[in-house]
Amino acid sequence: MALWSGRFTENVSEFTQRFGASLPVDQALYAQDIAGSQAHARMLAKAGVIEPADAAAIVDGLDRVKARIEAGDFAFDINDEDIHMSVERALIADIGDAGARLHTGRSRNDQVATDTRLFAKQRCSDLMAANVALRSALVAQAEAHFDVILPGYTHMQHAQPVLFSHHMLAYVWMLTRDFERLAAARTAADASPLGSAALAGTTYPLDRQMTAAELGFSTVIPNSLDAVSDRDFLLDLSYACSVSCMHLSRLCEEIVLWSSSEFAFIELSDAFSTGSSIMPQKKNPDFAELIRGKTGRVVGDLVALLVTMKALPLAYNKDLQEDKEGAIDAAKTLEDCLVCAAGMIETMRVVPEAMMAQAKKGYLAATDVADYLAKKGMPFRRAHEVVGHLVLVCEQRGCDLDDLTLADFKAESDLFEEDITASLDVASIVAARTTEGGTGHAAVRAQLALAPEQEERWQLLGYTDHMGDAMAAADVVVSRAGATSLAEISARALPALLVPFPFATEDHQTMNAQACVEAGAAYLVADADVEGPAFAQKLRELIEDEGLRARMAAAARAQKTRDAAGLLADAVMEAARAQR
Repeated sequence: MALWSGRFTENVSEFTQRFGASLPVDQALYAQDIAGSQAHARMLAKAGVIEPADAAAIVDGLDRVKARIEAGDFAFDINDEDIHMSVERALIADIGDAGARLHTGRSRNDQVATDTRLFAKQRCSDLMAANVALRSALVAQAEAHFDVILPGYTHMQHAQPVLFSHHMLAYVWMLTRDFERLAAARTAADASPLGSAALAGTTYPLDRQMTAAELGFSTVIPNSLDAVSDRDFLLDLSYACSVSCMHLSRLCEEIVLWSSSEFAFIELSDAFSTGSSIMPQKKNPDFAELIRGKTGRVVGDLVALLVTMKALPLAYNKDLQEDKEGAIDAAKTLEDCLVCAAGMIETMRVVPEAMMAQAKKGYLAATDVADYLAKKGMPFRRAHEVVGHLVLVCEQRGCDLDDLTLADFKAESDLFEEDITASLDVASIVAARTTEGGTGHAAVRAQLALAPEQEERWQLLGYTDHMGDAMAAADVVVSRAGATSLAEISARALPALLVPFPFATEDHQTMNAQACVEAGAAYLVADADVEGPAFAQKLRELIEDEGLRARMAAAARAQKTRDAAGLLADAVMEAARAQR
């Protein structure tokens, strides 16, 4: 019998039980479900809702349930409907009545939302790591074949020659933006719904901040209805996966083309190719094609969730059970595609001579010849017409622009001189693109200098007047310790590395900073030690340790500084009234 069966006199049919169950999908969230339950139990004990001994039994029992699941010794029963009931039933069977107290002050509605958010955060982090690995492979190929030239295309027609390294880096920048979308999706999921119960909160004295901190959430969702009923964070994840897959599909389309005999720009490793059952000569780019094909699947996951969500009234509806399968699938599919693409890129053999041979075809120098005339004073539109006629001459003769004589050029314009030959050289054409972001060697080296920093997620920004937006987006703050700065940092509950200004009056910034340190919300490093190992070590800890950041944020929130401005205003008004 179901754990909710008290109000019912009959069981559902075997078919409807199977139809309504989410267990085949959400059993993948067992670790998140158990972590959420353990945090909830500890909080209930601290709040005095259940006995500490019961909480300890619950935590230990859940550890045993988790071990059974991971060892493959756990029998999932479709009659349990979902992972929450499956785990709870096993817990009660293990520890008795103490297990039955676990669900106090909680609903499956806030429980599943918590599980799903924890899952989304973890999968975003996994995908970000896979994204960095693929970017590293692309950068490595760009560095290894820096000077190689290939034809650039528009409309799949020869357009202008570019460096192969420039071409590879175009995908690096696409993937860099994909990384940021995944990071934004992780941030969107980083808020705890636990404690919202079914939809309206609960009468129990729950400490939502405690469970949020223990589970690594940076904050709690302020509205219980919103907490249990929206899945926009999963839409963010699915969207990020869809855009990333789209970029991978474009890359794989080029891999398919480049590996064909018509191009022969690259040769794929045997490990990332297949053969034909009937044609012995075939070496097929099947895995690139599969990535291209799986893009539609991931986009479908996004569309399915959008359609599911589009007309749901507040608060929880059973429709939301359909939220997880697509998101789980999208994340898994993207991760597999990223890993596969990285392997293909790492192991492919570049064929520079084939690329150069094609770069010398298709009148790729035409734009540079037009620029030659424009730089000598001819209006560009007239220059465009002159060079178009030269191309027509070449087509009629069956030759290329560099086969024409100086007389042929002068027949179209007296502005042509012997130096026109420099505008016809492919390497010179590439080297001349020196503008920032161009394909010239210096410009591409500048991109390569940035790429490793992007891989490590470092981005140097200039001064901003929008400090509120910057702090809202920040995970950690490195700051002086002036009163106004600390007020803003505390209000945001941001973990901080504080470097007091050493020449402040009576060293008051150090005193300010020490108060934050004593509260457990900040680190302090003296100005004189900024270039020493202590500063680097503490900064690294803050960046790498998500649990540390969560504990510091919880400590900051405990100081009740969020309404400091209002409290100060009240104090001022009270003082003013006292003077009347």
